[in-house]
Amino acid sequence: MAVITASMVAELRAKTDAPMMECKKALTEAEGDMAKAEELLRVKLGTKAGKAASRVTAEGVVTSFVNGSTGAMIEVNCETDFVTKNDSFLALANAAAKLVAEHNPADIAALGDLPYSQDSFGPTLEDVRKGLIGKIGENMSFRRFKRAAGGAKIATYLHGTRIGVLVEYEGDETAAKDVAMHVAAMKPVSLTSAEVPADLIEKERSVAAAKAAESGKPADIVTKMVEGSVQKYLKEVSLFNQSFVKNDKQTVEQMLKASGTTVKAFTLFVVGEGIEKKVDDFAAEVAAQVAAAQGAA
Repeated sequence: MAVITASMVAELRAKTDAPMMECKKALTEAEGDMAKAEELLRVKLGTKAGKAASRVTAEGVVTSFVNGSTGAMIEVNCETDFVTKNDSFLALANAAAKLVAEHNPADIAALGDLPYSQDSFGPTLEDVRKGLIGKIGENMSFRRFKRAAGGAKIATYLHGTRIGVLVEYEGDETAAKDVAMHVAAMKPVSLTSAEVPADLIEKERSVAAAKAAESGKPADIVTKMVEGSVQKYLKEVSLFNQSFVKNDKQTVEQMLKASGTTVKAFTLFVVGEGIEKKVDDFAAEVAAQVAAAQGAA
């Protein structure tokens, strides 16, 4: 029996982008013959994993896992909405959330290195991800995660699979879950006005200034108009100042005070947020193909 070395496995993995254990199995079956092992992998996984790695993953799911005062939420992306309903993809996403909660990885790379096996792929989460790319035929990636383990209680809310909220709180569980649903609906950017990121404030100030300048009013009035717009914006995007979705007669802060609840932090994930999606123009593509065919005629 041929001796399969780590360097041989690494070489085959670099050539095929297949999971490490799949490379080792192929080399063992091929008795160390690199070319034969590569052929075996091509037959089993095709060239899907390598080709898919560069494709945009703007669809996906948000999943969460909570155990006592430790919880996690993760966004896992894929290329099409169809794959978000695939059992293997969903199992991968749920497992990733649990691994984040239990092992506290430093980043996505560290998460991928954690032990995990599924669908005959492994022994790491990253190996399973690559194996499923080959099996399903779509690129998929772990985009971001949040872990909470600061001693506070944890409430989560998933709106379908595309919007996820994790709330760290003390007090009433029902109030905390209501806040989580409110965040999913109203999408605040911070707890308070003072915590709104400076870049967002400046962007709003710039827009307000441009609008106010068109009014033709005196400079001092324009300044007040701009400041008024900014203050209105701060109230609209800070959680505690927003009108509570279940009772617009009170703010979220007032609702929390009435229920004896304190929200310490929240995290909101919206699938694909900020990712530039590829939009196919079918008509333009057909026209281009027709023009090319006519040119060749």
